[in-house]
Amino acid sequence: MKQGKLYRIGEVAKMFRLSVGTLRHYEQLGLLQPAHIDKDSGYRYYNVQQFECLNTIRYLRMLDFSLTQIAAFLQNRDVDKITEMLRCQKQIAQQKCQVWQCIERKIDHRLQRLKEAQAPGLNKIELRQLPPQRLICIHADLSLHTHLDLEDAIRKLEREQENASVFLGKIGVGIAKERLEAGDIHRYDTAFLLLDPEDQITGTCKTLPAACCVCLRFTGSHPEAPAAYEKLLQYIHEHQLTIAGFSREITLIDEGLVQDPAKFVTEIQIPIQRATTKT
Repeated sequence: MKQGKLYRIGEVAKMFRLSVGTLRHYEQLGLLQPAHIDKDSGYRYYNVQQFECLNTIRYLRMLDFSLTQIAAFLQNRDVDKITEMLRCQKQIAQQKCQVWQCIERKIDHRLQRLKEAQAPGLNKIELRQLPPQRLICIHADLSLHTHLDLEDAIRKLEREQENASVFLGKIGVGIAKERLEAGDIHRYDTAFLLLDPEDQITGTCKTLPAACCVCLRFTGSHPEAPAAYEKLLQYIHEHQLTIAGFSREITLIDEGLVQDPAKFVTEIQIPIQRATTKT
């Protein structure tokens, strides 16, 4: 059969916006053999009839099929086969879409936390209504002199989870209600992982109800926290409030995000309720 006009590999690469290396790779994998190879120069040539095959390869690659899948299809082209391949690929695409939507939501959560961390109001006590929060926690006697002292607690929480990435930036510590009331603010008895709505975790998680909290963001991390607790407890006392649960202390900006410890930002939240007046 007459081959018609032949095109050098560079011309074909330019027409299909591919690299010469890609065409050579397709040849090595058996996807697209040149119509002619010059014995003396080694130049590769292609004819028009091969363009349809190249179009098919480009189309399937755009749909994220592997070169191995494409090679198998080209060796046995069939409508039923391509129909099944497309259905399977659609299911994979839907699963990937769900993963990327989850990633997008997690990015939004992180951006919101960073925005809150950098908002005006450092060292200013605020009353805020917090939504329900889902978390997993362990009870342990913790004394934190640096952020590294929290590593053992993090590893204990992480050990039971398949997806360790949920731990990034959401580990907190807390002091029990009774110890707060007694002014015992130099040790922690709870480490917790604050969960985003889309986080899937192994084991039992706890949902804290919506609560009104006295909140204070300050520059620094756990070693600087006692002074912040003293301010919060004084505020609670002066405004005749009642502590309603354990504190929630989370470093919003830490050494994972910045090198300078002077730029760390931590927030403490203490749930409260107004003291009832007896008549």
